[in-house]
Amino acid sequence: MDHTPHEHPGHPVYVIGGGPGGLAVAATLREQGVRAVVLERSDAVGASWRSHYDRLRLHTTRRLSALPGLPIPRSFGRWVARADMVRYLEKYADVHELEIVTGVEVSRVERAEDGVSWLLHATGGRRLTGSAVVVATGYNHTPRLPDWPGLDGYTGDFAHASAYRNPAPYAGRDVLVVGAGNTGAEIAADLAEGGAARVRLAVRTVPHIVRRSTAGWPAQRMGILVRRLPVRLVDRMGALMCRILLPDLTDRGLPRPDTGLYSRVREGAVPVQDVGLVDAVRTGKVEIVGAVESFDTDKVVLADGSRLAPDAVIAATGYRRGLEPLVGHLGVLDERGGPLTHGRRTPGEAPGLYFTGFTNPISGMLREMARDAGKIARAIARTQGRKGREERKGRKGQEGWKGQEGRKASVR
Repeated sequence: MDHTPHEHPGHPVYVIGGGPGGLAVAATLREQGVRAVVLERSDAVGASWRSHYDRLRLHTTRRLSALPGLPIPRSFGRWVARADMVRYLEKYADVHELEIVTGVEVSRVERAEDGVSWLLHATGGRRLTGSAVVVATGYNHTPRLPDWPGLDGYTGDFAHASAYRNPAPYAGRDVLVVGAGNTGAEIAADLAEGGAARVRLAVRTVPHIVRRSTAGWPAQRMGILVRRLPVRLVDRMGALMCRILLPDLTDRGLPRPDTGLYSRVREGAVPVQDVGLVDAVRTGKVEIVGAVESFDTDKVVLADGSRLAPDAVIAATGYRRGLEPLVGHLGVLDERGGPLTHGRRTPGEAPGLYFTGFTNPISGMLREMARDAGKIARAIARTQGRKGREERKGRKGQEGWKGQEGRKASVR
């Protein structure tokens, strides 16, 4: 297959972000013959993957997590490790010969003066003009912390989960992990296995927990199958599977959720895939406590009024998309700061502006980004092809009119 981009007059498509979503879009655009330039603010692709904690593995299978045009090596195993994912992304960029510019951060995107192209304000005063823009800055972009009273004056050891790498610095210490999503659950289990003297997990909303794999059948496969089924049916199926496959941890402070699994997913909360938390809670290695309400000097105050004095607090409280400075002025974000559209659809107010990687479906984020990449690339190629045909038609029309004028002049 020819990997040489076709020559297109005009401006390139700019892809903001050199993570999996951005690389996938750039590669599929290249296959469509459209020049794409990836702008990455760090010094290498896959920056967020490089900064994740050491024990992280994909919760989706290797075969269902590959990006378009390059399988993930079988030697990486079924559940790909963080370091191997970084290697894969580097290889992906090389194999597809992607045009990537590192060390460039885009601060604002707006319409160019021609009303059709896009103007990007970037590092060092750069002003870049693109025929289209794909925003792929990542789901986990900016660490989010609740507005806890007293946090500014807290004297204990406090860190967001984005700074956590491994349990070594916490050996022999009393650690409170705040937040029972996938990150908090995995960090708590990692600490319990890695030598922390005591690990407590603060839970505000009881999570749905699923086995990553059951009898060789990955939870991701089930997530793909049930996506289009009625919500109530999937909720009932999820409750039944939970009772069959998972122990009741109510006496350990972790009761079964009173809301449906898929109902929760539709609200944006994916289930926790168990990679050690259930056993850690069952054996008492991880203790469940109530939600954090505030901080008081060296104490953490919980919702029930109890006060803890851990040696360290790790806040696994999620991330913000961080899109407001970039595109907030364009009216393309919802009330939570996420894009109103994704994939091949563009906002009505901003045709030519695409988003990928800002959803976290139970079918797998990487799988959906790979699918979105092809849809985005085809949409852009069609649009640019149509524009090119219109421009060529316009030029021919002008030439034809000039020719007629010339003939009329000779007749006179």
